[in-house]
Amino acid sequence: MTSINRLPVVDTHHHLWDLSANYYPWLTDRITTRVCGEYSAIRKNYLLEDFFDDADAVNLVKSIHVQAEHDHADPARETRWLQEIADSPGSRGFPHGIIAFADLSRLDVEANLEAHYSYLNVRGIRQMLHESMVDPDNPLPSLFENSTWRKNISLLKKYGFSFDLQVYPQQMGQACGLVKEHPDLQFILCHTGQPSERDEESLNIWQTGMRALAEFPNVYVKISGLGMFDNNWTVDTIRPFILHAIEVFSVERCMFGSNFPVDGMTTSYSRLWSAYSDITSSFSASERYALFCGNAERIYRI
Repeated sequence: MTSINRLPVVDTHHHLWDLSANYYPWLTDRITTRVCGEYSAIRKNYLLEDFFDDADAVNLVKSIHVQAEHDHADPARETRWLQEIADSPGSRGFPHGIIAFADLSRLDVEANLEAHYSYLNVRGIRQMLHESMVDPDNPLPSLFENSTWRKNISLLKKYGFSFDLQVYPQQMGQACGLVKEHPDLQFILCHTGQPSERDEESLNIWQTGMRALAEFPNVYVKISGLGMFDNNWTVDTIRPFILHAIEVFSVERCMFGSNFPVDGMTTSYSRLWSAYSDITSSFSASERYALFCGNAERIYRI
């Protein structure tokens, strides 16, 4: 088995934030209901040097930064900040890819897409579709049912952007409908499809939804975020989720991510990547290279 400190790793899902340079309402204003649960421990700066410190024991070669819910009134500010980091001496090019935010329900969203497109490292957009279900006491309108949103997602193809698809298992049927409408748009399913509930019925819904999404060749999956739903996870408890994702999507359409610093509330960076390594220890060298590095470089074009 290749040691995790030798296996080249591309982290396909992490965040950085500087609370003095940018505005992240959820990190500076009142605590809100989030998919990750109670998150007061991460309401502080998480800079590139912090990320490098966490990843010190891992052979981290590249990364993808995913939008961190920066001020929606000025999403390009976060992108500009990240590109400046990537271009600065000592950054080693990190983050090599940027997934930015755009509100596709806005009639004027193309101006925002144009702004993101002007930055070299931008590869795609994430607008979290699961947000309508996060707080049952204060449900938000579903973007799946917003006609402007469904029309505007097609604009991503004009800029060569992918779409990071973040849904709950209960939304996977709607997600299949969306993907079917856009066969030439690349979708990347976030956080292993977010299996947040672990009872038998919920697991069946997740498994069925994963199989349905895997039928579409333009859908890929990031295996990440499992610590958000099980703070006391072990290699054995996350193994079935990882192996099911790889089984239904195939090795060629899966990749790993850390979701740091969010998952860092429950584990260390090296422990997480060692778990991924242990679970895939029976895979061939070429399969492991694809899962840990090669697929991410190809899918995100980095």
